[in-house]
Amino acid sequence: MTDAPHAHRLGAKAVSPHTFGAAVLTVSTSVAAGEREDGGSPPIVDAIEKWGFRLESTAVVPDNVDEIKAALRNWTANRSVDLVLTTGGTGLSPTDVTPEATLELCGRQVPGIAEFLRARGLASTPLAALSRGACGISQGTLIINLPGSPSGVRDNLEALEPIITHALEIVTDRPLPAAD
Repeated sequence: MTDAPHAHRLGAKAVSPHTFGAAVLTVSTSVAAGEREDGGSPPIVDAIEKWGFRLESTAVVPDNVDEIKAALRNWTANRSVDLVLTTGGTGLSPTDVTPEATLELCGRQVPGIAEFLRARGLASTPLAALSRGACGISQGTLIINLPGSPSGVRDNLEALEPIITHALEIVTDRPLPAAD
């Protein structure tokens, strides 16, 4: 596992003292090997900051179930990480194994979020139907698989924006203070 290029943004001051911590995992053998630029994580990091969450960690791993699970397990054991957003490894290729790694760790699946993201993606491209992205809860951490394409990531983040805070309030049993 290697650190992603967003280390300078880690621990950025959150909007609310009761906000949520988030981590971003890029799953791509070519990005991990330095052969391709990571296009998926920059919009995720931007969204995390826009939503007022703390960016706790970022990492890049190759398309390998054990390495994906190790990164996810590290973050789900860390009580400061309430949300993990992954990018990549959700397609039909035999090497796309992010959903399998995610679901092996999750005691509870949240299929409604994955179905919602696919449905919203279909408004932009029929290729969204080929996504196998999953969503689940592991040790009080919500894990959501996003596609690897920057446009797919942006579509999914736009869809998540109106529901993500409420989802995390429920998962963590920490409702945010009501706005005045």
